[in-house]
Amino acid sequence: MKTQLVEPTETIELVPQILDLEKILVPIDFSETAKKAFQYALKFAEQFSCEIVLLHVVEPASPIVGAPFAVEVFPQPQDDSIAAGKELAALAARSRNNGANSINSTIRTGHPPNEITKAAKDLDIDLIVIATHGHTSWRHLCIGSTAERVVRAAPCPVLVVREKEHEFV
Repeated sequence: MKTQLVEPTETIELVPQILDLEKILVPIDFSETAKKAFQYALKFAEQFSCEIVLLHVVEPASPIVGAPFAVEVFPQPQDDSIAAGKELAALAARSRNNGANSINSTIRTGHPPNEITKAAKDLDIDLIVIATHGHTSWRHLCIGSTAERVVRAAPCPVLVVREKEHEFV
């Protein structure tokens, strides 16, 4: 018996049928890993012609219990928001210059995992692309992972980009 290979008459592209992306949320803490996650989001945005929303969450300063005038030592959240806004604008501008379509940014104040999932709901996000710093030791047990908490609570799919990840070609 002889086996014969049959060439397909047309190519079926499955990915666009499975995913219909209009908005991608990228939480940014300005680390190299977060910028790498943004690069992943740019590739998805290019493929699906969708919008990217950059989100930076400013954690409110917590005064040290028992320390007099501790609030004065910490930078004000408003100052953090202004600096983050400038950095987000610069990141978005560089990406637009490299051919990215629609990139918007927003800043929220609060606990990062909560604010990321709230933003995903409020903005009707289709995909979250988030970085993880890969802490696996006692530090992870004590602090927890923002990415892990977002994965558990997100209203949409989440792509987690690790620090040591394959690069897009």
